[in-house]
Amino acid sequence: MEMTMMNNRWITTAASIWIQTSCGPSYAFGIYSSILKSSQGYDQSTLDTVSVFKDIGANCGVISGLIYAAIVARGRRGGIVGPWSVHLAGAAQILIGYLLIWMTVVGIIDRPPVMMMCLFMLVAAHAQTFFSTANVVTAVANFPQYSGTIVGIMKGFVGLSGAVLIQAYQAFLPGNPSGFILMLAILPTIVSISLMFLVKIHPTSNGIDKKYLNWFSYIALLVAMYLLVLIIFQNISTMSKWAHLLTFSLLLLMLTSLFRVANKAQIAESTMFQEAKLNMTSQLIDGNSYENENLLVSKDINLVQAMCTLNFWSLCVAMLCGMGSGMATINNISQIGESLNYKTEEINTLVSLWSIWNFLGRFGAGYISDLFLHSRGWARPMFMAVTLATMSVGHLIIASGFSGNLYVGSILVGICYGSQWSLMPTITSELFGVLNMGTIFNTISTASPVGSSILSVLVVGKIYDREASGDGTCFGTRCFMLSFLVLAFVSFLGFLVALTLFFRTRRFYGELWLRHSSR
Repeated sequence: MEMTMMNNRWITTAASIWIQTSCGPSYAFGIYSSILKSSQGYDQSTLDTVSVFKDIGANCGVISGLIYAAIVARGRRGGIVGPWSVHLAGAAQILIGYLLIWMTVVGIIDRPPVMMMCLFMLVAAHAQTFFSTANVVTAVANFPQYSGTIVGIMKGFVGLSGAVLIQAYQAFLPGNPSGFILMLAILPTIVSISLMFLVKIHPTSNGIDKKYLNWFSYIALLVAMYLLVLIIFQNISTMSKWAHLLTFSLLLLMLTSLFRVANKAQIAESTMFQEAKLNMTSQLIDGNSYENENLLVSKDINLVQAMCTLNFWSLCVAMLCGMGSGMATINNISQIGESLNYKTEEINTLVSLWSIWNFLGRFGAGYISDLFLHSRGWARPMFMAVTLATMSVGHLIIASGFSGNLYVGSILVGICYGSQWSLMPTITSELFGVLNMGTIFNTISTASPVGSSILSVLVVGKIYDREASGDGTCFGTRCFMLSFLVLAFVSFLGFLVALTLFFRTRRFYGELWLRHSSR
């Protein structure tokens, strides 16, 4: 059966990007955290506890990975069950979780115990792993030769989702954080349910992949740069509501252009498809089914088998060091700025810009590692090692306390932190296969909240409290210098582990390069 306008991997990619762009409400916690705190009578410690459950929910996606693997393993040709069912489960969770939070904030239901609110937040944030698993793993199956690029695109857009949702908030609900919570319940649900049936596996490979993936990449960079300019402008001046509506409309136009690119790619691919049909009809691809099943099962191992390998634990330790220290940085960036006498506007700008650096790391690491893998056969773990070493330098810069250090340090740490989110899933798919990729990389992702909790509470928090005065405040470089020296050491440890993984997998990537080169 020939590919139709709405049934091909390019439309799948555009639909997945839209879902990714709407499914990261956990990155916009700062918008509604104050009203959550005041309406529920929380102190800062209690609010931080709720936030921890948000991070756990957003990073522990083992269940979504298991469900996705079970669906693909069945390989039902034209069957009812597909990746859309994972999206549907995510939509149910995000709707229920944020709706319950909103109802408690506005007083529709009585104030729940703290642990019940933590459960609401866990459910709401956990939905993010379902969307991400369905989109990322499907994308890797559809573009196996450019897995780094496509993972970078998918992870990059979810990194931008917080900034995009905040733009929607400023355009339609300015100054109404409780309304924003309701929007977080409804908007991602509508987007995901509307587009989930377009997310299907259509694995094939031809000469146009890189050309049109590059176009998706250009749009991603354009959106990121547009948001960068908006964030800076909005932090130095006041925009009227009509200006917010206009800028958000332009943002939607940019995102809509993804479907135009997908349409062009589908036409080009359809032309090549017809030519192939004339030459060898046996190579036809049925876009409705899970073909090229060898791609999904030829080398795949399950989670238990993966956990019996040194490569799995090397990835876990490297991510514990990299993601953990990176998240510890963003969790404390406001307090660091205050201790170094940064102005409130400067701190807000730093927090807002983190999503841009995060995106650049996610997108750039995937794209660049693909480029060097295809052109020179460089093993992808080498880039993980380089970014972890650079992150160590970023932590040292923050520890130094010189004028403007937080700007330079946050850029380096933000980019390197984001890079781990595209490199790790891609390496997982290459070392362990695509079928159980969602389960394995989501298991490894738990290193992020684990590492963050250890480093934020036992290192940064403890040292800050020791240096603080009687009123609990601290000013000067002494407040965080030792903490970030420790974080620099932890990142360097991650670099050594990633370097070990590079040497262990160098031959494997050399063989992978030879296979790609021969096609």
